[in-house]
Amino acid sequence: MTSGPGQPKDNLADWLRIRPEISWPSCRGASPASGAPARDSFRNCFMATRGGRDSEETARVLTALDLALADAEQRRTLTFALMAKWQRIVLGHDLVDFRTMPAFAKGGQERYGLTPDTQALFERCLSESAQPNLPLPSRAARTYLDILFFHPFEDGNARAAMLALAFVLAREGVLLDQVHPLQTTRWADDAEGAAELAVLLGILITAAERRPSHGRQT
Repeated sequence: MTSGPGQPKDNLADWLRIRPEISWPSCRGASPASGAPARDSFRNCFMATRGGRDSEETARVLTALDLALADAEQRRTLTFALMAKWQRIVLGHDLVDFRTMPAFAKGGQERYGLTPDTQALFERCLSESAQPNLPLPSRAARTYLDILFFHPFEDGNARAAMLALAFVLAREGVLLDQVHPLQTTRWADDAEGAAELAVLLGILITAAERRPSHGRQT
């Protein structure tokens, strides 16, 4: 999956090229939390970013969040089929498939190509969200970025990435009480930025553990 002379740039190819070379940090964050699930951090994030625009759309994504966290409690495997189940709720569609055309993001500044093996590669990357020899903050960050740069759905990929992030963390009993620091533009060829996202996740996990009121703040 590369861009040759005269071909449009493929930023998914950029991500797949740097992905195995990223110096993921070894930090693990705090140990899994106890107490009630901290759903409000992701819930408040969705409400803050989308609530004022479309209340019905916001209600759908919050329902999908509840479903994703319930799946996490059952320790389900992250697959495209599982994500598509959440995405049907997010978009209000009966059928959600893997995209069939190249995708664009950031006002057309990034283009994500499509080949016959793109979906299979995506499934393989999702399976690595449970990779045992990589700390959770790094796995969660990588999964979040995988979804942004594979851009598997025709619409709603940013929401899908946040839902998957919540799922990967919750599956291992990890709670966040802050999510908004994660919301910044991510670029497919930025290996340093990917590693920094993992560091930030580790900090947020540890900070939530140290605050007695974790799970109640935004």
